[in-house]
Amino acid sequence: MPTVAFHTLGCKVNHYETEGIWQKFKAQGYERVDFDHQSDVYVVNTCTVTNTGDKKSRQVIRRAVRKNPEGVICVTGCYAQTSPGEIMEIPGVDIVVGTQGRDKMIEHIEEFKVKKEPINGVSNIMKNRVFEEMDVPAFTDRTRASLKIQEGCNNFCTFCIIPWSRGLLRSRNPEDVMKQAQQLVDAGYKEIVLTGIHTAGYGEDMQDYNFAKLLRELENNVRGLKRIRISSIEASQITDEVIQVLDESEKIVRHLHIPLQSGSDSVLKRMRRKYSSDFYRSKIDKVKKALPNLAITSDVIVGFPGETEEEFMETYRFIQEIGYSELHVFPYSKRTGTPAARMTDQVDDETKNERVHRLITLSDQQAKEYASQFENEVLEVIPEELYDEKESDTLYVGYTDNYLKVKFEATPDMVGKIVRVKLTKAGYPYNEGQFVRVMDDEEASVTI
Repeated sequence: MPTVAFHTLGCKVNHYETEGIWQKFKAQGYERVDFDHQSDVYVVNTCTVTNTGDKKSRQVIRRAVRKNPEGVICVTGCYAQTSPGEIMEIPGVDIVVGTQGRDKMIEHIEEFKVKKEPINGVSNIMKNRVFEEMDVPAFTDRTRASLKIQEGCNNFCTFCIIPWSRGLLRSRNPEDVMKQAQQLVDAGYKEIVLTGIHTAGYGEDMQDYNFAKLLRELENNVRGLKRIRISSIEASQITDEVIQVLDESEKIVRHLHIPLQSGSDSVLKRMRRKYSSDFYRSKIDKVKKALPNLAITSDVIVGFPGETEEEFMETYRFIQEIGYSELHVFPYSKRTGTPAARMTDQVDDETKNERVHRLITLSDQQAKEYASQFENEVLEVIPEELYDEKESDTLYVGYTDNYLKVKFEATPDMVGKIVRVKLTKAGYPYNEGQFVRVMDDEEASVTI
């Protein structure tokens, strides 16, 4: 039985696609082994969102070549799409496939075994207008299932390379989304995370169908589905119809990730973001009204070219005003090939790091404030993994529907199920909880 090993860098979409590629190998009789083991084939799924992503990808590729110089080394993903020539020059790389045409990967491997000549299978992503179907009926190591619903992005923000690595927006056929959602629920998953490159842009390339309609269909037509989580939604995508769906839904969780990037209008303009701080604020106000106690998480880039102390403080005060449940704070990182990398007034690392530190301190404070509202409340949690297997084999970690990370005493058979947990102490990054009971599919479970 031939063996294959995978290493995935980067985002949730890459992790999803690695599972999709594995399904194709599995169908051809391959056995999956750990990446640190000897394998006949190594597949490296790369990231290119920053220059560091490229560097890490190259390191992992070289590691695979060292593991088994006789193995077939296949490189895929975003870095493979944008820089196939660079990757082909790494000694030992045999096949490069970008972010499309993954269904030809095994065919390329068979061809390589015969001809022993490296294969560059990357083609122009900008010409692609069709979503590449990838079936993922189950995940190797996750209790929440991701479901990829769209590909690509039309925004072309000045700091971002992603449209060049993923192409323009393409939505998945709604019937295929429903079919896979049902498969995942039938495989035992209680929660589905809708994911994509520009997730809530779903349907923008369709007539008479949109993201709100997809949410409604998932809610009403997928038997046994308990939770729907949206991985990310832009402020401009929070339409009145989406707000109505959120308001009426019993399955969409009380958590939205709404990227901000900056709270300064002048910085937003340089980033080529498609909203102002006032527009963003108005959408947040609307959505908070529809969903009381909503957890809002966000991304912020600090030290974007030309960012003054005054512009940074505009962002700081805006974040104070909104009140997030958690922030992902990134120092601006030059990405070769983007307009922002060519801007002249780059901010020095010391200033960036100092600003990052100030925002992280604010984020930690807001996270504790948000979580403290729920102290002594009983919340629904899906236990995912042990908190620290060296320290305890009974202390587990899981997420509430409103994305609070809770550690509590549980048993292995509860992993992946929905359990009720009383939040006893708010904290960050972990809240402490006390197990109350397991919920069965009819919600009529026995208190333990």
